[in-house]
Amino acid sequence: MGTAEIGQFLTSLATRERVAASTQNQALASLLFLYRDVLDREPELGRGVVRAKERIRLPVLLSKAEVAAILGRMRRTFWLMACLMYGSGLRLMECCRLRVKDLDLSCREITVRDGKGRKDRVTVVPEGLMGPLIEHLARAHLQHQDDVRRGAGYVELPYALARKYPNAARDWIWQWVFPASRTYFHRETGRRRRHHLHQSALQRAVKEAVRAAGIPKPASCHSLRHAFATHLMQNGYDIRTIQDLLGHKDLNTTMVYTHVLNRGGRGVISPLDPMPGTDPRKKL
Repeated sequence: MGTAEIGQFLTSLATRERVAASTQNQALASLLFLYRDVLDREPELGRGVVRAKERIRLPVLLSKAEVAAILGRMRRTFWLMACLMYGSGLRLMECCRLRVKDLDLSCREITVRDGKGRKDRVTVVPEGLMGPLIEHLARAHLQHQDDVRRGAGYVELPYALARKYPNAARDWIWQWVFPASRTYFHRETGRRRRHHLHQSALQRAVKEAVRAAGIPKPASCHSLRHAFATHLMQNGYDIRTIQDLLGHKDLNTTMVYTHVLNRGGRGVISPLDPMPGTDPRKKL
């Protein structure tokens, strides 16, 4: 099979299988890898390949009441993590991978390390979470001290910091803000480490809270980050500030949240609404 067959296959994915654009792109990348790195050939794709159209979807919008209903059905550590995702605009893994040194409670700031695009940024700590965060860190610190006494207390360090700072893996400031409930044995170092809380546990807790709240929307952890942005816009904050807090490189990415400032279909009042003597409800 050659260039013609590749083109026919990619076209059939878009026209007959009706797959998403990302699925077709993944198939194309796999084929290019096969031909270039395995078969050592350079395929020439013609212009006749029909490409699947990428869909532009608006994020799931949660009202303040819906967010309150979700948070009200969460408990302890999962509640605190969900509050940070909503109150600070954190992504799921950004929340799970927070380290103690990333929290500056005196300035009410969180430094997000290696966010999307491997960028650092600073976001706000909600004032209402100051007390719960201090209490949570105190419990985590006691757990870490107990780990150290038992010969554990190590944590994974990024990049080559473990070689540069051999003792940093046991330092409190490098520990996870949300540690896992169990330790594990790391074979390469022969040390017993503690990982951060797994993201799937938080995702499951949010899903269960959405279901318990009776919210008929496909809300997820990322919906809390969307709510952070949309509710800031509703409160009158400028879009550049929100862009910095979210860590968006392109302003157009942040612009998608401006749809919440509109009422109905782009803020247009339907001609049926002000019509005198007409009440559509009477016909039901």
